[in-house]
Amino acid sequence: MSLTYFKATNFRVFQDLEVNLHPQYNLIYGDNASGKTSLLEAIAYLGRGRSFREANTKELLKHDTNDFLLFGKTSNLQQVAKLGLTNGSGGLGVSVNGNHKGGLESLARALPLQIIDPNIHNLVAGSPEERRRFLDWVVFHVEPSYLKLWRNYKRSLKQRNLLLKNNGSLDEIRSWNKGFSGLGESIHLLRSSVFEILEPSLAQITSNFLGDEVNFSYERGWHDDVSLEQALIKNEPRDSHLKSTQVGPHRADISISFDARTAKKQVSRGQQKLLACAMVLGSIEIVQEYTEQPLLLLLDDPAAELDGNSIKKLMDEVVLLGAQVIATSIDFNKTLLPGEPHVFHVEHGQIKQII
Repeated sequence: MSLTYFKATNFRVFQDLEVNLHPQYNLIYGDNASGKTSLLEAIAYLGRGRSFREANTKELLKHDTNDFLLFGKTSNLQQVAKLGLTNGSGGLGVSVNGNHKGGLESLARALPLQIIDPNIHNLVAGSPEERRRFLDWVVFHVEPSYLKLWRNYKRSLKQRNLLLKNNGSLDEIRSWNKGFSGLGESIHLLRSSVFEILEPSLAQITSNFLGDEVNFSYERGWHDDVSLEQALIKNEPRDSHLKSTQVGPHRADISISFDARTAKKQVSRGQQKLLACAMVLGSIEIVQEYTEQPLLLLLDDPAAELDGNSIKKLMDEVVLLGAQVIATSIDFNKTLLPGEPHVFHVEHGQIKQII
């Protein structure tokens, strides 16, 4: 699914921006603070309903405005979809082909996308939550039942934690264990089955990037030798002390080791970025395979912190994916993308197509 048209009104520096995009390659260049990243942020917000820069709604609004509007058209060989999102004083509103009831899930399925930005190294160096979110994005697109299951688990987790916080009795807490653990085990099974499919792709791309074997392993969030229900009972003293549930799929992680070193702590920031980029590209490869459509990849200043050889490896792999790409650069670096990409210049919140 390619994003062919995009419009943003009152989003950050943009009062009224419109752009027609190439179905494969697009390059946006301009000085720092010209609005390049804000454009990618707006596009990503249309597909995810949140800012990848972790900005709140007020920060996203253009000065002296109350609401922002995002609109896009996507197309593939079978259909054209119209996506709309508003947020601000009137609250969040979502529309896909005129249907306002699908929520953010409908946007995520209509415009599946991934982002590589200058902070992508946090996928390797950051908290387990970053890697859980990464894995869950893949599972969401590969296993349609996953989102409902995850929501039910989160509700059960919230209730169990509430009992712990309020010093509920052991019998009350254990009354939640069976249902909670059943949901948790189901989540683990879906995650682990998808990870088995994903891991070879991650290993291959990281090997291409770094020239050495990189090992990825999925850690489910409790010890492998017991069931989740048994782990909950075993962990009761710690849960009671910390007032929250310390085992379960909400504690899962992906362990990454490179050349016998833990990637999170013992490799350079540049290597961490290449590892993280490889993970993103591997996730796109698998989701494209299952959805049988190209995804959208947003590249915010991909050359940052990478040498010439590394950026070439990255972009060669990007081209092999066949995804739609929107990349930013400070310079008019047309060689960053192959063929004849659409090239845009951004300055002071205004965008102009050059090629």
